[in-house]
Amino acid sequence: MDLIIVESPHKAKTIAKYLGKQYRVVASKGHVSDLPQRTLGIDVKNHYKPEYVISQEKKEVIDLLKREIAKADKVYLAADPDREGEAISWHIANVCGLHGDNQRIVFNEISKNAVIRAIEHPRNINMGLVDAQQARRVLDRLVGYELSPVISRQIKSGLSAGRVQSVALKMVVDREREIRNFKPEEYWNIFAQLTKSGKSAENKWEYYDLNGKKQKVRNADQANAVVADSKAGAWKVDQVKRAQSLSKPPAPFTTSTMQQDAISKLGFSAAMVSKVAQKLYEGVEVEGEGQIALVTYIRSDSVRVSEQAQKEALEFIAQTYGADYAPKRPNVYGTKKGAQDAHEAIRPNTLARTPESLKGKIQSSEYRLYKLIYDRFVASQMSPAIYDTLTVHAVSMSGGNAYGYQLKGKTVKFKGFTAVYSADDADAASKTLPDFTEGETLDCKDVKGEQKFTKPPLRYTDGSFIKAMEENGIGRPSTFEKTISTIAKRAYIDREGKHLYPTELGEIVCDQLVANFPDIMNSQFTATMETNLDKIEDGGVAWYDVIEDFYPAFHEQIERVRYGGKRVRPKEEVSDVTCEKCGAKMVVRESRYGKFLACPNFPKCRNTKPYGDAVSTCPKCGKPVYKKVSKKGKTFYSCSGYPECDFSSWDVPAPEFCPECGQTMRMIKYKNGSVRYECTSHECKYRREVVPPNPTATTQSQDE
Repeated sequence: MDLIIVESPHKAKTIAKYLGKQYRVVASKGHVSDLPQRTLGIDVKNHYKPEYVISQEKKEVIDLLKREIAKADKVYLAADPDREGEAISWHIANVCGLHGDNQRIVFNEISKNAVIRAIEHPRNINMGLVDAQQARRVLDRLVGYELSPVISRQIKSGLSAGRVQSVALKMVVDREREIRNFKPEEYWNIFAQLTKSGKSAENKWEYYDLNGKKQKVRNADQANAVVADSKAGAWKVDQVKRAQSLSKPPAPFTTSTMQQDAISKLGFSAAMVSKVAQKLYEGVEVEGEGQIALVTYIRSDSVRVSEQAQKEALEFIAQTYGADYAPKRPNVYGTKKGAQDAHEAIRPNTLARTPESLKGKIQSSEYRLYKLIYDRFVASQMSPAIYDTLTVHAVSMSGGNAYGYQLKGKTVKFKGFTAVYSADDADAASKTLPDFTEGETLDCKDVKGEQKFTKPPLRYTDGSFIKAMEENGIGRPSTFEKTISTIAKRAYIDREGKHLYPTELGEIVCDQLVANFPDIMNSQFTATMETNLDKIEDGGVAWYDVIEDFYPAFHEQIERVRYGGKRVRPKEEVSDVTCEKCGAKMVVRESRYGKFLACPNFPKCRNTKPYGDAVSTCPKCGKPVYKKVSKKGKTFYSCSGYPECDFSSWDVPAPEFCPECGQTMRMIKYKNGSVRYECTSHECKYRREVVPPNPTATTQSQDE
């Protein structure tokens, strides 16, 4: 029997389903060894040699792997096809004594054919990939391990800083200050209501130019003059332009564009996109079929598609939509500069498994994201949309001046890819206009001016922040969501609706880092380091040389700042909640588990309370349930009666247990106000619609 070792139990289950009894598939559950948690673990005087240790929880996993390896005829290391997966495979080989050749296999999708092909073409572990991951791990450990104590000393204990997270924080802070410092400027839009002579149908024309020169109207006096002169003039059409325009389909998804689109169109959070996408890649439970993998590897910065996938797509498009919708040559997209281009774009494993065939058979969030990935890929291989466009220019001749107004419209001539996928720049409502001819006269019904003011840039959302990080070269596909969750967990940023803003603590931390470590806080430094990691992967430079070029000067700066520098203390936020034990107004404090209320008279008074509104009622004791954050940064929900009541849940709990099996039920609130209770047991299918027991409670949305 041959042994296949993957990193994820979920992935192991899917692969085992595809292969026969000749193979045994087991999971390492991630890395089997890593840097120590409480010490630096890097020998800075010996080429930055890392000290890898095995945690207690991993010893059982390693013992299992060794037992399975001893029984196997052949062993294949099949962790994910990226730097992290290569490093996991390398660690397993070292810890378990696997020193043979051709033991590493990779596949971009988890399908029977892909796995079999990989087994037929094993290779050696790619040390370029391993070294690139090792360099990142060592670099981030050095930066975080030395920076964090400095800002903890200068601001308050328990703070952290890092190579990527700190630059990302600066982006949020810079955007917030740009908004604060923004000074709006006045401008006016002017519109004329015009009709063809003798007709009643009106069109809204926008003021465009004066005597053929485009003009911006800056103030009320200028606007009033344009309105008055335009009304007084004689109107006629002086230019009609008819043309066709093409709207090309968007490229298939990368990790970044998938996250942006799912956040924008599905209302998912960045964390939810990553979670659901991982399940689609590793395998989801399909009713009646068991566990099935649906999409290719979901961490990619490439828009490249295999020839086989392109061929399948063109055949599918021609059969489903017609020959005109399938281009004669496959669409090819250029991967942006700086991308690793190690994998294909994200796409369905097969177009034969349509979203409609899965509707009702998989979870709603899985279906919605799969449909988005499926439709985007199909659209990316389709013909462009074609529009007939019309631009009409009319003038009002008044006092020797020609006041020019424009009217634009377009109609769909050929839907192309928009028959499948709605793109932001291609799905604007078509506007059918009357047929105008040059020289014809128009009647003016009215001319009005609208005062406007320029607006500041918007705060980042998860989607726009991911896009900005990618554009600035900060991080890689696997790190975008983690970076957001890290600075949020540290209470450096917060949310107002979907928008991100820095907390007072976040701004203080950012300012201290910028003042003392300007190089680290420069996005160009972070982007350059990502390029150096790519060079390590390609074998062009030794990984420890990249660290050597950075660390000595950085450490010297740390030593200069460690016991000096300006100390800053954040202001305490005083709540309106009175401590029932001593009568003081409680203050808002923060821990790694999130915000909480504490008595300011600590340690004399140790009273604390949950912060914020309850999200539900405990089904066990009836007390309020609050949202909290675990040590690993994961959101969970816990009874306020702890430790007397130990109830907790990963989902927003319903206020009652399942009447059929007694397990916890999750409470899901939909945008239309309806609420549903669902049993969290995979075996029990109990669910029911309910009237919200507490209309003011904030519950988990199906669209989050």
